[in-house]
Amino acid sequence: MRLVLASASPARRATLIAAGITPIVRVSTVDEDAVLAALPGGRAFSGGTTTPTDEVAALAAAKCTDVCEALTQGDPELPEGDPVLVVGCDSMLEIDSQMLGKPHTPEVARERIRAMRRTSATLWTGHSAAILAPASSTDGRTGTRTVSASVTRSASTQVHFGDISDAEIDAYVATGEPLHVAGSFTVDGLGGPFIEGVTGDYHSVVGISLPLLRSMASELGVFWPDLWDAPRT
Repeated sequence: MRLVLASASPARRATLIAAGITPIVRVSTVDEDAVLAALPGGRAFSGGTTTPTDEVAALAAAKCTDVCEALTQGDPELPEGDPVLVVGCDSMLEIDSQMLGKPHTPEVARERIRAMRRTSATLWTGHSAAILAPASSTDGRTGTRTVSASVTRSASTQVHFGDISDAEIDAYVATGEPLHVAGSFTVDGLGGPFIEGVTGDYHSVVGISLPLLRSMASELGVFWPDLWDAPRT
């Protein structure tokens, strides 16, 4: 079975490849701010009932659904006649009762990293998976697909930041790496030396929890080794 990754994240793609799964990448067009603004309980830590789990789960589900809808009419790279597993993910960092996504600007990234140094924070990652199966057709059309089952879960991991100097922060921000990642840092890239430890699933901090995804796939009736590249070569 092929896995479709509903994310442009090179770190998530690399994590899957290292685990023996080369995904088909299809990027969603979801407006993340709009998804969060539409949450019925309001934003986490804003006086409403929404939790960090709710936020990342809603974002992951929206991305998975968006890509599934785009693929319902077929895609030349999808295996004809076989179902595929579509996976959407999203991560946010919880620190000082705030949920932080991507900083986007050097000023915001610099401010956030200064606030994170010598502290610990919780990295939340939402995962949504769906089976997109070939649809039966009575008009002779082929290639159309429909979602037959789906599941959404989230994972949290504690990240422990080191004592990062102002000069190191300025140099790191100048590379551009922290501008487009959740929480303004990476653990598998240039930001790795500034992370003193991780309590929980390392892969979740990278952006996709392999143990959680395996459990979700099993819940959907997918045998994890069937996703490996080896059987297809």
